[in-house]
Amino acid sequence: MTPTTDAGPPSDHLAAASRGLSKRFGRQLAVNGIDLAVPRGSVYGFLGPNGSGKTTTIRLLLGLIRPTAGSHSILGRPMPEATSVVLPRVGALVEGPAFHPYLSGRDNLHRLDAADRTADPATANQRVDAALDRVGLLAAAIKRYRAYSLGMRQRLALAATQLAPRDLLILDEPTNGLDPQGTREVRSLITSLAADGATVMLSTHLLSEVEQVCSHVGVMHVGKLVAQAPLAQLREQTVTRARVTTDRPEAAATVLRDLGLTEVTARPGEAAGIIDGTPPEKIVAELVHADVPVRGFTATAPNLEDVFVALTGEGFDVSD
Repeated sequence: MTPTTDAGPPSDHLAAASRGLSKRFGRQLAVNGIDLAVPRGSVYGFLGPNGSGKTTTIRLLLGLIRPTAGSHSILGRPMPEATSVVLPRVGALVEGPAFHPYLSGRDNLHRLDAADRTADPATANQRVDAALDRVGLLAAAIKRYRAYSLGMRQRLALAATQLAPRDLLILDEPTNGLDPQGTREVRSLITSLAADGATVMLSTHLLSEVEQVCSHVGVMHVGKLVAQAPLAQLREQTVTRARVTTDRPEAAATVLRDLGLTEVTARPGEAAGIIDGTPPEKIVAELVHADVPVRGFTATAPNLEDVFVALTGEGFDVSD
């Protein structure tokens, strides 16, 4: 399959964009000339195994490190020139949370809020409690951070991104350390934030996370952006395979070939082939018409793991 590197819509429709963005650490090219395009209003799944360059790319976007080559913009403004204007409109969780261990969750958020020159001190209490409530930490607000579990610490980091309205949220592995219920709650939060109009860039190595919440996907592999498209479009680039269970596999294979299926195979008990636009119901009808007994028929649509393997030739983490 030919990877897509579609640069996406015009830049004024993008929440984050880059052209030829690269970062070299000594001899290692961690990010290699990527053209990122994160549409406004999307939930963009930034997918790739650990070490593929996702976190380095995020640090480049946020201005935490400078690129070796290329350029990028956030919310339509060039970076790093517009850092002071843009970053107050961006919430970010990068490389795990960092808070004062001796302070409570609430006090940690108050310290962060006080450092925001755009925040109104008169409404700090309401905004901090609303952020804690949104991530399910209000009941643990007075507990010291050092007593928080890993999952609670991750939730507090997410709460920190909610202290003010954000146009763009960049979340690096936001479900790390969460139990299944916490993971579901974070996915629900991401969906609700997108419904409220925020763009969410979700960096993850979990295929299941992307499939459940993302509208668009970018796939990183060894520092390169090997694919970028709406999720549905990316899936369409892989093939659907038909499989017939029958005691006449050779006869079934002949029917499949006559219908235009490719890579047709026959073995004891079954025949299979790649569907190229032929409706599955027509395949079954032709098999029956040819007196091929059909004991079972499946048309397996590609999932995101199939897409990833086709793009990179590697397996991938599909766990929750």
